[in-house]
Amino acid sequence: MGRPPIFSFDHPIFDTLRPWLERGREGFSLSLLNLFSKEKDLRTESGKAITFVAPKPANPYYEIHLFESGEVSTRPDNKHDLFNALVWLAFPKTKARINALHAREIPREGGKRGRLRDMLTIFDEGGAVVVGNEEVEALVRRGHWKELFLDSRFRIDVLGHAVLEQALDPYPGITCKVIFARPGSDLDARCASWLATEGQSPRDLPPVPIMGYPGWYPGGDAADFLADRRYFRETPGSGPPARRTPLRGGA
Repeated sequence: MGRPPIFSFDHPIFDTLRPWLERGREGFSLSLLNLFSKEKDLRTESGKAITFVAPKPANPYYEIHLFESGEVSTRPDNKHDLFNALVWLAFPKTKARINALHAREIPREGGKRGRLRDMLTIFDEGGAVVVGNEEVEALVRRGHWKELFLDSRFRIDVLGHAVLEQALDPYPGITCKVIFARPGSDLDARCASWLATEGQSPRDLPPVPIMGYPGWYPGGDAADFLADRRYFRETPGSGPPARRTPLRGGA
């Protein structure tokens, strides 16, 4: 199967960021991102106003600095940084909770990152919310991808900024680690609550090969595409053998 052309921001994977992408079509800058932050009154859980600032000398305690100052190191011309900033706008409670939990755990760890912070980083970089009923959740947990994606009575909202960057040059095996939410719920509040009360390790986040979602990876017959077992193995209790989103420090 040939690769499709590189997606523009018009692809539906970017729908959660749509209001700010539309306003930034002429280009993003720190001043524009900070205008958006003021409009949304973005804050850390310590109460500090979020400001997007030019990168400074490396800080080994990035998350603590962010928690105490509200400063998010951002290069607006770097897609990874830009998506991180835009996700702050779309999921402010979740991003603030991720930061607060990192800041809480770092002093406890003695310099060695534990499973909780691994989980937070994986979700921050490669997370998504699957919005659907209990049947949808069961299909995901069992890895029944064809049954799941051929019945699209659910949706996927992506908030992992590394995955959003990957989607500009997509491949079939792009995979998110997901939290589940029921239709009609506040997704931002749901993710923030789950991270604080339920998530303990990366194993608590099931994988979903998101390019199986109807219309997200164009070309070819959907049933044939989902039959590609390199990406959509239906082995109970396991996810697809897709490329993992790398762990990254800071944003």
